[in-house]
Formats: sequence, C-alpha cells, structure tokens
Amino acid sequence: MNFDHLLQLFVVKEKSFFPLFVKSAENISEAAALLLQQAQESDPDERRMLSHRIKERETEGDTITHQIVDVLMNAYITPFDRDDIHDLAEGMDGFLDSIRDSSKKIAIYQPKDSSKKLIEIADYINKAAAIMVEATRHFDTLRKDAKVIDKLCDEIKEIEHTVDDIYESYMSNLFEYEKDAIELVKKKNIAQALEDTSDVAKAVSSKIRSIVVKNS
Repeated sequence: MNFDHLLQLFVVKEKSFFPLFVKSAENISEAAALLLQQAQESDPDERRMLSHRIKERETEGDTITHQIVDVLMNAYITPFDRDDIHDLAEGMDGFLDSIRDSSKKIAIYQPKDSSKKLIEIADYINKAAAIMVEATRHFDTLRKDAKVIDKLCDEIKEIEHTVDDIYESYMSNLFEYEKDAIELVKKKNIAQALEDTSDVAKAVSSKIRSIVVKNS
C-alpha cells in the first residue's frame, strides 16, 4: 500500500464522523418534535403512541452512538480529540434519553390537561434540538465556521435560561393554584423532566463550544 492510498484512508476515517453527528442530531430533532406534539396532546392513547415513537428514536439514537464509537475505535486520525468525540456522542445520546424520560412521564402520568407553559418548554426543547442539527452541519468546516457554531451554542444557552424562567413561574403557580394533590405531583414531575432536558441540551452545546475553542 503506497503512502497516498494510506493517507486517503486516514482522511476517509476522519470525515466519517461528521455525517454521523448530523444523523444523531437529526434523530434527536425528530424526537423533540414528537415530544412537542405529545405535550400538546390531551388524548391518552395519542400520548402513548407518541411516546412509543420517541422510544423508536431513542433506539435509533443508541445505534448511531454505537456507530460513532465503532468508527472512533478504528480511526487512525480523528477530526478532534478522541475523548471529546466520545463525550459529545454520549452527551447527545443523553439529550435524547432525557427527551424520552419526559415523554414517558407524560404517557404514564396522563395529566388531565395540557398546560400552556409546559407546551412552551417543549417548544423550546424542540428549537434547541433544531439548532443542534444546524451546529453539527458545520463540523466539517469547523475552523472556518467557528463563530457561526459559537453563536448557535449561545442560542441554546439562551433557550435554557428562558426555560428556567418559565419553569420557575409554572412551579410557583402550580403550588399556588393546583388543589388536586395527585395532579400537582404529576405536573411537577413532568415539568422537572422537561426542565432537566433543557439543561442537558445546554450541556451538549457547552461541549460543542469547548471543541470549537480547542480546534479553531
């Protein structure tokens, strides 16, 4: 095998990470869109059906994460630090797991009504996931698009801050006005799961920003 052919193999291995991260982000975005639908839904059967569809996205996400790890284990050259690649893959998988956890709580608890504020939080989670897709699409031009990616990370960070404000307002009103103790516990746990999901999205964006800083 001559040197040029060997170099080409290295380059292929390097570039193979990029579409996998995009695929992972797109899968997360699909799950987040389903979560928003579920938050808006009041029919118990529809809620369970949407939860099942999100479970399918979670299974697909696990497959993609394993593919990234497999490529990582066999790559001679990586586009950025191996630990960073692994941590980002796991972080994105954690974001999807958190979406799934929120979905399970809605399907299991079956609150009597769909709260406007919880729908609003789900909508922001959906927006954060869409921004993550856009950020991963710039990975193959990371050095050139460092400022673009950094701005996208800022947008996810701002979403998390907004969700915190909505969550605090919702919880305050919930404890003040919800008289049904069972409904209160249901809605509290769903709200906490959604807020946690926003936190995970922010943590992933922070990891992406760290990679940009190291490699730009």
